Amino acid sequence: MLFNRYRRGLFITAFLAAPVILYLVYVISPLLQAFRIAMTDWRGVTATPGFVGLDNFVRLFKDGIFWKAVTHNGLLLVLLPLLTIVIALFFAFLLNVGGRKGSSGIAGSKFYRVVFFFPQVLAVAVVGVLFQQVFRPDGSGMLNGPLIALGAKPVGFLSDPDVAFWSVLGVLVWQAVGFYVVLFSAGLASIPRDMFEAAQIDGASRFSLFFRITLPLLWDTIQVAWVYLGILALDAFAIVWVMTDQHGGPDWSTTVMAAEIYRNAFQYFRFGYASALGVMMFFFTVGFAILSLRLSRRERIEY
Repeated sequence: MLFNRYRRGLFITAFLAAPVILYLVYVISPLLQAFRIAMTDWRGVTATPGFVGLDNFVRLFKDGIFWKAVTHNGLLLVLLPLLTIVIALFFAFLLNVGGRKGSSGIAGSKFYRVVFFFPQVLAVAVVGVLFQQVFRPDGSGMLNGPLIALGAKPVGFLSDPDVAFWSVLGVLVWQAVGFYVVLFSAGLASIPRDMFEAAQIDGASRFSLFFRITLPLLWDTIQVAWVYLGILALDAFAIVWVMTDQHGGPDWSTTVMAAEIYRNAFQYFRFGYASALGVMMFFFTVGFAILSLRLSRRERIEY
């Protein structure tokens, strides 16, 4: 008996060892190296970088561009999950419970799921280039074209510092909503139809169906969605880099921390400083995830 238990433990350990080793080598090790490089003046070309201690972090906290990036990430951290989840919940509810019977989806719900999910099929770079054309400031732009034809002044969606950030936010929401519509639809499909039918028989409105049945039973899914969207908001690199002028412009009005990490590392060759930025972004991301899970914790509802 003892020998069989030992063999079973050895067998399980052998299977677990490979993924643990891969995680240590390709995740934990680069993180530790980033902490080490952040305390050097390494420019990517010297074999022995000079140790500067916390100088990079001191410089970082005095950097106005860094604080602009943090502000933009902070706004995205609040607005992107909130807007995406609200819109996705609304559409998912319509597609699954918003029909005439109150416990079924609207007509053509399967087709609409495909339409909503379509942006997820597109590569992020393609989305960025696509919306560059949508936001063009001349008559060929999809939004400015009709405005110019009507004699109105065109809007500088990507050239006006007061508007550019909100244009980026709109694209991020557009790209993310479809996936969470499908995610919430899957969660709604797992809720027994009898619950909706019984509530409707008792006279519950669609408003009550949403807030008293759908929302509480989908809370775990919403919690996961909030964390994932928060991590997306703390990144947002690809859309900003591809779509905006000067990769974060104009006048740093759309820059984010990930863009500044890339700029400092691969344009200015300040790898030590870029690593310090990466360390700060790491702490922001982990802190957000822990805080979100703690604040949104609630008793699980069984059905």
